[in-house]
Amino acid sequence: MEIPSKYNPANVENKWYKYWNEQNFFHSEPDERDPYTIVIPPPNVTGVLHMGHMLNNTIQDILVRRARMTGKNACWVPGTDHASIATEAKVVNKLKAEGIDKYDLTREEFLEHAWEWTHKHGGIILEQLKKLGTSCDWERTAFTMDEARSESVIKTFIDLFNKDLIYRGVRMVNWDPAAKTALSDEEVVYKEVKSKLYYLKYKLEAPSNSPKGGENSFPFGEGQDGALIIATTRPETILGDTAVCVNPNDERFTHLKGKRVFVPLVNRAVPIIEDEYVDMEFGTGCLKITPAHDINDYEIGLRHNLPTIDIFNDDGTLSKAAEIFVGEDRFEVRKKIVAELEKAGNLAKVEDYTNKVGYSERTDVAIEPKLSVQWFLKMEELVKPALENVMNDTIRFYPAKFKNTYRHWMGNIKDWCISRQLWWGHQIPVYYLPDGNYFCAETAEEALEKAKEKTGDSKLTIEDLRQDEDVLDTWFSSWLWPISVFDGVRQPDNKDINYYYPSSDLVTAPDIIFFWVARMIIAGYEYKDTYPFKNVYFTGMVRDAQRRKMSKSLGNSPDPLNLISKYGADGVRVGMLLCSPAGGDLLFDESLPQQGSGFTTKIWNAFRLVKNWEVSSEIDQPEHSKLAIEWFRNKMSEVVETLNDQFDQFRISEALMTIYTTVRDEFSGWLLEIVKPAYQQPIDAKTYAEVVELFDQLLRLMHPFMPFITEEIWQLLSERKEGESIM
Repeated sequence: MEIPSKYNPANVENKWYKYWNEQNFFHSEPDERDPYTIVIPPPNVTGVLHMGHMLNNTIQDILVRRARMTGKNACWVPGTDHASIATEAKVVNKLKAEGIDKYDLTREEFLEHAWEWTHKHGGIILEQLKKLGTSCDWERTAFTMDEARSESVIKTFIDLFNKDLIYRGVRMVNWDPAAKTALSDEEVVYKEVKSKLYYLKYKLEAPSNSPKGGENSFPFGEGQDGALIIATTRPETILGDTAVCVNPNDERFTHLKGKRVFVPLVNRAVPIIEDEYVDMEFGTGCLKITPAHDINDYEIGLRHNLPTIDIFNDDGTLSKAAEIFVGEDRFEVRKKIVAELEKAGNLAKVEDYTNKVGYSERTDVAIEPKLSVQWFLKMEELVKPALENVMNDTIRFYPAKFKNTYRHWMGNIKDWCISRQLWWGHQIPVYYLPDGNYFCAETAEEALEKAKEKTGDSKLTIEDLRQDEDVLDTWFSSWLWPISVFDGVRQPDNKDINYYYPSSDLVTAPDIIFFWVARMIIAGYEYKDTYPFKNVYFTGMVRDAQRRKMSKSLGNSPDPLNLISKYGADGVRVGMLLCSPAGGDLLFDESLPQQGSGFTTKIWNAFRLVKNWEVSSEIDQPEHSKLAIEWFRNKMSEVVETLNDQFDQFRISEALMTIYTTVRDEFSGWLLEIVKPAYQQPIDAKTYAEVVELFDQLLRLMHPFMPFITEEIWQLLSERKEGESIM
């Protein structure tokens, strides 16, 4: 047989991936074997493969291939997430480029565009994953907005609503002015920014019997002119001020109790109130209170019955309530208002200041705290079994250090704001009558029957009902993922959910520990009364050699498909794992897949060496060959034991190094060198058969890490039948 002198990944990878699919090796159905189940962390439907996906899915594929080879019924469920905010933003931008404004369309028309976009871009990332060799059960591919998942989400909302765990209320939320929707706390990224601290003068309202600036002048502050000095980084928000607050224990301000000051520029008289929240040591010891635009101010406002003035429109421009700068962007107003404050004599001084500002994770614009009517899920009781069963190691985290992060999140949990002001997503199944009464139901027809029953008005029609405009937070669908992919919400006792659930392992990144991991655990205990997975393996972040997070904007992230094209999928898989301890960041450099590619060449050369030996059955096995074979067999037993232990501890990077050094040093460097025949001499048949057998065993150990080259060599090493595979 003519063995090519060079290993050609492109030919080999396409050939074997097609073969595995044709033979249906990735598909699983319940049977008498032990199941091994993994659900993919669903990537955004319109996303493309990045280095984080590469790492995460390589690890999942290693685990699932190994489970399959050890005799388990392995099922790896793939799928994608509809990603409400990200996808809607892309569709809105596409429409804008075509001269179409979202709000010129009906909801139905917009959704047609969104589905069209989804069908066009939706399968790209899963097709890209196939290039990596991922052995997903593609017949089970799910999407968070497909029929089964959508119905599951709606049923879950109705169930929680009926359990009185979902409520509607006005609360302070994180508002994204670009996406024009509320965000959860976890969708806000805090960045350190260089700001300014503006010291503003709030002039005291003089009593009717006292000349302005007389006996009421303050013995402190800038200017001694009867003005309280207040520091703020957001001068534009003064237009929504409804009080000024001091600490009741601060003797500097005791004489001001019950007095009032004028809000600069708008000259609104507001009370001076006292609250122990105020830090006497920070700034000037006085706080401006804007209940509509700061969470702490909102809490103080509730305690003191203060009015709220919402000065922002949904897009971050100033509303009519602001009185001045109406319709102008908040950051433009910040520049303009400083000049106006100075002109009016209300600006004491300006200092440079570094502070942390919250940005939307999806649109990267500064968020605005905003009072808004939203839907919330009560978390206090739901969270208890999810916290307890991670802390007692019923569910194990690898590495265990992430239990501390989890405990912190879960111990400080707030009710989950589950509504989003978007059109792309699962529309909230609540229907309103004109009088404000509302009914939760799967369909408008069902809501109508409930409305007739409650009101006693049999003349009501569908036209009298209006469905809630909001959609559910995307995470409200993905928290059901381990259950909904097996249709366990609609059919809680079907054979798939009973066989595959709970799943075995979850591989994910630590930055979604609360977004997704915690919530799946909560849903698992609420709906299946058990955990959704036994182990959670947290990968690290893929960073460049300078420790920067890889991103398109920095231009430091290579295209994964280019890497596969250059170094082969096996080379890239090995490269990703060579420096990837669990939970530790991976410092990526192109020398790593290059090293992985070099390893595939090493294996190929070893194979060529063995296959090119002339074999003779007339020669006895030399003693040195016998001893070498015996030594390597013992070595292999040790290696298998070590690998089993490393996999049990999820030390996958170390497991790769174990097999890597065994192949490079003991097998190629020692065994083959010892047993190879003298120049132009044959090798004895016994030694040859034993070397082939050991090579076969090594290939099986390598296969989960390097599926393509191991299948190619295994098929060529001995005669195989159609339908056989190393996997």
